[in-house]
Amino acid sequence: MIRSMTGFGQANRLFAGYSVQMDLKSVNHRYCEVIVRMPREWLKYEDLLKRTLQQQIKRGRVDLFVTVEREASTRQTAQLNWPLAEAYLSAAKQLQDKFGLEGMLQIHDLLRIPDLISMKEADEATEEQKELGLLDCVNEAAEQLLQMREREGSHLRTDALLRLDAMEQYLGQAKQLAPQSVSDYSVRLRTRIQELLEHPIIDETRIAAEVALFADRVNVDEELTRMQSHLLQYRQQLDSSEPVGRKLDFLVQEMNREVNTIGSKANHAGLTALVVEMKAELEKMREQIQNIE
Repeated sequence: MIRSMTGFGQANRLFAGYSVQMDLKSVNHRYCEVIVRMPREWLKYEDLLKRTLQQQIKRGRVDLFVTVEREASTRQTAQLNWPLAEAYLSAAKQLQDKFGLEGMLQIHDLLRIPDLISMKEADEATEEQKELGLLDCVNEAAEQLLQMREREGSHLRTDALLRLDAMEQYLGQAKQLAPQSVSDYSVRLRTRIQELLEHPIIDETRIAAEVALFADRVNVDEELTRMQSHLLQYRQQLDSSEPVGRKLDFLVQEMNREVNTIGSKANHAGLTALVVEMKAELEKMREQIQNIE
């Protein structure tokens, strides 16, 4: 089943005193690019999350937003800035000695000093608990993302099959018109040669050779055969279990090349009209492919 490159996934986890939410979204991109945004103190897990996503997603730009909060019940501890306290006491002693001041700093005076005491949440989670919690969360978000990409891919496949059917119809009509195109061109060329020849004696052998040469230049049998092969490969790729976006893009480029050649050779109004229709359909297929993984 083919996948779209656009999707969204979300997951939440509670583990070891942390509440984690992950929002995952993906859009079109030529390669696989994973961008992770998470709190600075958790950045050491960025590569772990990237590798996990890259194992599951082969193409597309993926943005992962990680929000981490501590639970309200988390134990907090007071951290005393000892160097700052010692510096204040030392400065007070110097003032006393220099100016002959009396009195001593009391505890309530020290507690008014900014940044002397800071509250810190006790982190009781181990590295293993954090890694397992993050992996569990990101895998659930990725699963939701992939499910959405598969649903979108199913719609893309249905549309792709309809466009393939249209291309095969145009190709069938072109195969019917191609022999007539060569025949009509041969007749016109022979008539033109006869009109240009002033001498009453016409070298039929020479004319036949020239007609055959020029008629071969407007023959599009080889291009039509290659087009049929490309369409068959395109249909087979739509049933592949592997990412096929780049292969489909290549096949459309090849089909476009064949159609352009047919258009340059075509000397028949009906065939030229079919070339226009096929080019329009190929452009729609090319746009469609831009969203296939």
